[in-house]
Amino acid sequence: METQQQSQETQVGSEFEREPVPKSALLGFKSFIGMYAGEHCAGTELMIGPLFVAAGVSAFDLIMGLLLGNALAVLSWMFLCAPIATRMRLTLYYQLEKICGRKLVTLYNLANGVMFCFLAGAMVTVSATAVGVWFNFRMPGLNDLYPNSVGWVIAVAVVGGLIAIVAAYGYQTVAKFANVAAPWMVLVFLAFGFVGLRQFIDATGSEVNSLGDVWELARTHIWKGGPPQEGQVKFTFWHVTFFAWFCNMAMHIGMSDLSVFRFAKKSWYGVASATGMYVGHFMAWISASILYAYQLHLDPADTNVLPGPLAFRACGLAGLLCVIIAGWTTANPTIYRAGLAFQAITPKSSRFKVTLITGAIATLAGMFPAIAMKLLDFVALYGLLLMPMGAVIFVDFWLIKKFGLQSNYAEISKKTFNWAAGLAWLVTLGICWSLVLAGVIQIYFVSLPGWFMAAVLYVVVSAIYQRKTYEVPLFRTISQLISWISLGVLILLGILFLAGSITLDQVKWLGIVVTIVWFVSASLWMWKDNNSE
Repeated sequence: METQQQSQETQVGSEFEREPVPKSALLGFKSFIGMYAGEHCAGTELMIGPLFVAAGVSAFDLIMGLLLGNALAVLSWMFLCAPIATRMRLTLYYQLEKICGRKLVTLYNLANGVMFCFLAGAMVTVSATAVGVWFNFRMPGLNDLYPNSVGWVIAVAVVGGLIAIVAAYGYQTVAKFANVAAPWMVLVFLAFGFVGLRQFIDATGSEVNSLGDVWELARTHIWKGGPPQEGQVKFTFWHVTFFAWFCNMAMHIGMSDLSVFRFAKKSWYGVASATGMYVGHFMAWISASILYAYQLHLDPADTNVLPGPLAFRACGLAGLLCVIIAGWTTANPTIYRAGLAFQAITPKSSRFKVTLITGAIATLAGMFPAIAMKLLDFVALYGLLLMPMGAVIFVDFWLIKKFGLQSNYAEISKKTFNWAAGLAWLVTLGICWSLVLAGVIQIYFVSLPGWFMAAVLYVVVSAIYQRKTYEVPLFRTISQLISWISLGVLILLGILFLAGSITLDQVKWLGIVVTIVWFVSASLWMWKDNNSE
């Protein structure tokens, strides 16, 4: 129940935005079970499930990968996020402000708000596919990047506009409605799976008398493996595992759910996230993927991933209502969250106006199907974007003092921009993204080494920054040397490519790494000179 989470934050959390949550406001275990079970059975599950089939996943890789990946996600909530949340009992944003400073948190809020807008846009896309069933206009295909019909644009504009207006006017009403609808939506998703399985049994003439027969049907007809569809990445066991683990990386490893678990009485309440992982990210994904696999079984040329038609074929009008409500009740709080992130940048702005503008941005994003059709990549990118700050919070809370350094440095030093945290975030993103673009590592896996990279960078740069090592003449001389070498390497890359010694892809990703080295090392000796001048 994503809306329940947001309701807790607005009704209770607003009183403790800049102070620890008192014991009188703490919540019991049942509150978190219900919240996570509903929050992760949302409209986007109807997109993610079919995309596994489009990626050519096999039955074993999907089932075992989801079991392991979701377990790792639950453990991340339990041992990374919840222990800090229940000790500090602060919101993510206030915790970051203490560590990073006001200006850096503002930059983080901007990035977070933009990603929320795109995520809400994908949810608007999901709801609009149900409208397409009623009005029978042309809808986007699996590999479409742009709107392909006037009807689609109008449908998204109407759906997105209504969601934005409701988010600005009647948030609490939708929150209550979503809490009522959540159990119904979960059971409709379960019905999708049962109906799809029965349809496969009838279409293939299979005899199912045991779980072994079900497995054989799944292995030979539903998740057959083989090459992915055109434009999709082939998914293996490890792809599924890491995606299930990292699709909510922003929440657990990225520490966004500090704002949720600060209300928990005990840190072990993090295990409540298992209800969301195994109801939404196991059962719902599997059910949605069965519906898409059946569509391909009927017509292999029909590769369109459209939740509306899939749900209508399985459960009729109830299925369409589930698609609309699932997209609406999850897009609404997502737009609300994005509006709050943007409003934190301009506190004097009207929340109503900011939320409407945010909804307009999300609606515009929803018109472009590339986000929804590439949702696996987008979710991985979202996690990557916020992951380094999660590493910063983890290190600052548990490890930084062991190195003789100060935690919550921005608060103590009165700095508005902690360069140690800023460089750990931006340099990690730059290096990870360059590795992805160069094809060295896929985006689904890069966040794991990226987390350790951000943690090490934060400690090293904090030592330099807090102890003012950058003012030592020898350190400045070494920084100068490294910066000039980086420029030399940049020229060398062009020469080596001209000579045919390296590829263009190598030039591109090495060029990004060298650029990062230049800006970091040059700033260490040029920045002070500029200030003195």
